[in-house]
Amino acid sequence: MIAPQAWMTAPEARRVLAALAANGQPARFVGGCVRDAVLGRGVKDVDIATPEPPESVVRLLQAAGIKAVPTGIEHGTVTAVTGAAHFEITTLRHDVETFGRRARVAFTDDWAADAARRDFTFNALFCDPDGTLYDPTGGLADLKAGRVRFVGEAHARIQEDVLRLLRFFRFHAHYGCGAPDADALAACRALAPELGTLSAERVWSELRRTLLAPDPAAALALMRENFVLDHVLPEATRLDRLAALVRNEAACICGGDAIRRLAAVAATDAARANALAQRLRMSNVERDRLVALVAPALRPDPSLDARTRRMALYRLGAAVFADLALLGWAEQATRGAAIDDAAWQSLVEAAASWVPIALPVAGRDAVALGIPRGPEIGRLLAQVEAWWIEGDFRAGRDECLKRLKALIRAGRKARDESDP
Repeated sequence: MIAPQAWMTAPEARRVLAALAANGQPARFVGGCVRDAVLGRGVKDVDIATPEPPESVVRLLQAAGIKAVPTGIEHGTVTAVTGAAHFEITTLRHDVETFGRRARVAFTDDWAADAARRDFTFNALFCDPDGTLYDPTGGLADLKAGRVRFVGEAHARIQEDVLRLLRFFRFHAHYGCGAPDADALAACRALAPELGTLSAERVWSELRRTLLAPDPAAALALMRENFVLDHVLPEATRLDRLAALVRNEAACICGGDAIRRLAAVAATDAARANALAQRLRMSNVERDRLVALVAPALRPDPSLDARTRRMALYRLGAAVFADLALLGWAEQATRGAAIDDAAWQSLVEAAASWVPIALPVAGRDAVALGIPRGPEIGRLLAQVEAWWIEGDFRAGRDECLKRLKALIRAGRKARDESDP
């Protein structure tokens, strides 16, 4: 038993469970929400399992006035939407045939059969609404021991879906302690060459979550020792810098960030970072941020005076400035020399307290002064901005307008003198 959790007793959850039980069949919470509740961790996504066939699930939900979205009905999954809450409801099933991420399934009313098709033992836990736990695969003991163990034979489970290989390391990073399960590790090592069959999006999704673990450097070291990184992230050679970055993040209480941590662990330059982002099918925002962190225009450093620090904050933006300060601090920590941690931390704190400022004049001001729309406006504003920055941002709107007018007059005079 576990004590009923707030997410279990919420009105929305009770409403969905009552709808599913209308035919007399039990509905139980399953998977990650149960696992995290046992550990006392926060629960984000709530999944429910039921013996009811998916078509029946839809009818039962609709009869109760609950929106039913057939998100994966051919595989037995329906999403219930009530208020702002979403619940993924899956009919008990067993695999008839597996091929990568997809499988041909048959629906069943056998809870143990459904548990047997899941990836890890602690993801095969079920829980009644009153907190009664069901553990068909020994997941509770594994969870409490910090042991990530495949349901059934590890080699066979990975062959069903190679992504489970990366999931093993991700779950070990977040839930494991001590030596990893030997059978699982041997299977991962043997099947690592199969990782090339996965889509880049699925690989990056798992790597991103692994990088967000409390100690990602240890997880990546384990992946490297078992020849997994060779196939998905060969650039990850700076585990020392990643470990130092994680320590710095903890010191600044700023939380982990996957792109910042990737920039720390990857030994790369702008061109190779761009190629890495393309290979992993990162979003454009992720790609641009990664490139900016591995090849920055400016590098924050404790030696910067207050004026230069403000200029760097303006040019880079507070978020990138903080990222680069954390990365620079981590790099220096790996060199073995004495470092001034407080000085580096002050850079991160400066970014946190930075209030963004904007050039007091804009393109419309140049237009109002008779400059036609086009590249000339950008050139003039860049000159005003450089002057404004050089003056430590002290000039207000009136002074900046005066400077803009002076530049326009000078430009007109130069053109007049150049005319024959």
